[in-house]
Amino acid sequence: MNKSLLVGAVLGAVGVTAGGAVATYSLVKSGPEYAQVLAVEPVKTQIKTPREVCKDVAVTRQAPVKDQHQIVGTVLGAVGGGLLGNMVGGGNGKKIATVAGAVGGGYAGNKVQEGMQNRDTYTTTQTRCNTVNDISDKVVGYDVRYSLDGKEGKVRMDRDPGNQIPVDKEGKLILSQNQPGQ
Repeated sequence: MNKSLLVGAVLGAVGVTAGGAVATYSLVKSGPEYAQVLAVEPVKTQIKTPREVCKDVAVTRQAPVKDQHQIVGTVLGAVGGGLLGNMVGGGNGKKIATVAGAVGGGYAGNKVQEGMQNRDTYTTTQTRCNTVNDISDKVVGYDVRYSLDGKEGKVRMDRDPGNQIPVDKEGKLILSQNQPGQ
């Protein structure tokens, strides 16, 4: 085989390969470019979630009063006071002491029964509920600062883009995760 024919064939093959490589490189280069992400800041909103909180508490109540006018205490006090008054003195003094003892004993018996009724209480458990709000933060988007062709811009995205944002052939940002044609 002729040496020059062999060299020509090799040079031709090298030329075709180089041409293909240049064509492939230009096709790859015309693919999506990327904008450089400079800063990402989450955008949050506060969410209040109401919930009911119940707890059992001890409640002290006054027992029902059976003798509202303290008649039993008044009668017992009057009888006791009258008996004590009857033991004092003699004649008309004894009668006066008996009446005075009955009146004083009746008043004292009334007040003693009233005090006992006021202190007659019982304790029961009662459930008390109130509404409280749980507050939490929810991320609703991301404010992204980027640089594209030496110019800075800002865009709100629904996700954190990472370090780069893809750019389409017209030079616009591709903001959704699904790129056209997928």
